[in-house]
Amino acid sequence: MAKLISADLTNKQQWASNKQCVIQYTTTDGEMLSSNGYGKKVIGDFAFDAKVVSHTYTNVGKIVFDKPITIIRDFAFNLCRGLTSIAIPDSVTKIGRSAFEGCTRLINIIIPESVEEIGEEAFCNCISITSITIPKNVNKIGRRAFSECDSLISATIPDGITSIEFGVFERCKSLKSINIPNSVTTIKADAFCLCESLASLNLPNNVETIGSRAFFGCSSLKNITIFNTVTDIGDEAFAWCKGLINVTIGDNVLSIGKGAFTGCNNLTHITIPNAIKTIGVEAFEYCSGLTNVIIGYNVIEIGTRAFNRCNIDTLVCYPKNPPRIKEIKDFGNFKKLIVQTGCENAYINSDWGIYLE
Repeated sequence: MAKLISADLTNKQQWASNKQCVIQYTTTDGEMLSSNGYGKKVIGDFAFDAKVVSHTYTNVGKIVFDKPITIIRDFAFNLCRGLTSIAIPDSVTKIGRSAFEGCTRLINIIIPESVEEIGEEAFCNCISITSITIPKNVNKIGRRAFSECDSLISATIPDGITSIEFGVFERCKSLKSINIPNSVTTIKADAFCLCESLASLNLPNNVETIGSRAFFGCSSLKNITIFNTVTDIGDEAFAWCKGLINVTIGDNVLSIGKGAFTGCNNLTHITIPNAIKTIGVEAFEYCSGLTNVIIGYNVIEIGTRAFNRCNIDTLVCYPKNPPRIKEIKDFGNFKKLIVQTGCENAYINSDWGIYLE
């Protein structure tokens, strides 16, 4: 079976009164093959938004199109596992879904400034790419666009992107740094899930929502500051970030999701801000290094096992009315409970009483 080695889409020639686009490529036997989701096909009419004029089948092949390419369509180079390099012309405005998915030997990719949209899973499982710069004109990056790029070390996201979609960098296990611009307001589920080498993260001060598992398993993270613009921390958002030492939660966060910080066993202290009303089930479970907890004035409910398997020395609880605890036996253990003066009886006469005896 043919293996595509390289492709250059940037060669433009004059043809009559119109522009003509030529793709030059190299394969092992002249065939240029890709999966379109329904089987195998020769790259041609279905891969781009231009019509094929001629196609020369040689080891160094050439495809001639009737006009410049503006779209690399869905699955165009999908599973071209021999592809090591590709040049994308500056006429391209869209890279389609799974266009380069599974190009496991692709090392270098330069996305031109003309590109405005990168489709879902466009570069998923391109395990040899080490860096990526997303051009400033890109306004949409699809779900899992760069997921499972095992060798990706750094990535730059342009200002203007407002949402980091589901799983965009999921399982990029070598990713050490990421530039998230201030334009981003939403980080969706699994966006950086299992990026185990991500050691530092500067969340923009405009982010409002951090989705479920957004940073799950980012075990090299040490410090996180969640700004006042954030209102929701999703389920398991920072779960099993085992290297996490310091977390600052913004004053406007209203809820901490289920298992949000589960397994962060190097976390030693946490302050729950006054705006938070609910602490989710298992929110800090298995945080074995957690010794000091401060619970803000407006917390009304703490989920089951929220502090289970922690080693809390002192818990300071500021609410005048004892927060509801669904299952006190699974809440967690601590040596000392401190409440506001004058509120002792309220706690003694509640489920919290066992901690004040």
